[in-house]
Amino acid sequence: MSESSVHTSPRAASGPARATPAGQEPVRHHDHPTPVLGALGLFTVLLGAALPLIDFFIVNVALPTIDRDLDAGPAMLELVVAGYGLAYAVLLVLGGRLGDMVGRRRLFLIGMAAFGITSLACGLAPDAWALVGARVAQGAAAALMLPQVLATIQAATRGPRRARAMSLYGATAGLSMVAGQILGGVLVAAAPMASVFGESAGWRSVFLVNVPVVVVGLVLAARAVPETRSDRPAPVDVPGTLLLALSLVTLLAPLTEGRAAGWPLWTWLSLALFPFSAYTFYRVERRADRLGRVPLVPPSLLRLDSLRRGLALVVPFSISFGGFMFVIAVALQQGLRLGPAAAGLSLAPMAVAFFGASLAGPRLVRRYGTRVVTAGGLIQAVGVVVLALTAHYAWQGLGIWGLLPGVAIAGLGQGLQLPVLFRIVLSDVPPEKAGVGGGVMTTTQQAALALGVATLGTLFLALVPALGMRDALVVTLLAQLAAVALTVGLSLRLPRTVG
Repeated sequence: MSESSVHTSPRAASGPARATPAGQEPVRHHDHPTPVLGALGLFTVLLGAALPLIDFFIVNVALPTIDRDLDAGPAMLELVVAGYGLAYAVLLVLGGRLGDMVGRRRLFLIGMAAFGITSLACGLAPDAWALVGARVAQGAAAALMLPQVLATIQAATRGPRRARAMSLYGATAGLSMVAGQILGGVLVAAAPMASVFGESAGWRSVFLVNVPVVVVGLVLAARAVPETRSDRPAPVDVPGTLLLALSLVTLLAPLTEGRAAGWPLWTWLSLALFPFSAYTFYRVERRADRLGRVPLVPPSLLRLDSLRRGLALVVPFSISFGGFMFVIAVALQQGLRLGPAAAGLSLAPMAVAFFGASLAGPRLVRRYGTRVVTAGGLIQAVGVVVLALTAHYAWQGLGIWGLLPGVAIAGLGQGLQLPVLFRIVLSDVPPEKAGVGGGVMTTTQQAALALGVATLGTLFLALVPALGMRDALVVTLLAQLAAVALTVGLSLRLPRTVG
């Protein structure tokens, strides 16, 4: 039997029952083999991890053509982005809990199939509201699929294999965020030339391309991904789920929609409600933990030093990453008048450098420990400074070659940080809580990415009328530099070694 096909379930072969007092259920000792995630299975779950992140960023370069084709307007375009991000972030932890309960492979298959169907609905949307609805459903499908990736890696790998798998997951996550805009730019530019949809084929293709990928992924997952689930699955924490959803919506919805909508009263009321809903969520979860229940986000999990300190770095890293990717897409297309393909390909050096750094990461971590994260932050800071100086002094005629040094250096630094941070966050999470731990981490990352688009994106767009595109970009890059400096400072508090 190949190692990728090992499969377990709660009803797998078990040993004899141990004698128990009359009237009690006998306790059985399970002796089924530990599930093993082989090379093909790892490739398959990483494919599932790539799809949701690609689709978060792929629309950045497609927004101008969506606006022209569907007469969407700024507020509706914000909803196309925010609807996906909100549904995705709100349901990620719940997706992890459901995978622990019903089986991670099963939910991975369900989520991937739903992602393909909703991608098809996005690609065939007849109007802007239909596209927004399909994007919300697509985000919900992604939230079912993605937590199963980390949970499966945690439950079906051990030792060096897990370290290698986590490094590849980090590399996949970073590459997907950059590749989304590269792929989006190429598709938007090329698709109208060979399609019955005409000009609208560009933006439609960024969604329709998911469908054949999903079909391949489903076939591979059915063959190569082992089934795992928690030995002690907990029921769904309904109050916790609703309060987490309320907390994320009251923060992210006004920040993403506020600028385009003109900051109406509801945005300020929502922001005012956020701290109360977040505090209530924490109190409800802590009370459930004290009573011996299993809350959606157990406070006891947050007491793990590695998880807490790792998440503290994931937040500023993802804010700066998400904001940069949105701002650079707008600046290149609207400021420098680059086409979507050129705007996307301008980030190719970042993707190459990120991937190379991610592959070198495990060896460097074994030798230098978590100081690799500190070094990565410093290198990223150099890349951001180079980009700011390039934009300031060489704005006119700036293109792919002029951007190459800055984006390559920044990508190198990012690639030394993100995979290691993922390993740190999950290093001490017990296998039976793998789904919850993965859901907490991906929710934090997704919410921070959306927060970066909302904050740095809003800052950039607010500065453009007064300063112009060039100076607005430089100021925003300097604001990003502050977030990078924060990650460097926090990295000095990480434990020196990674489990």
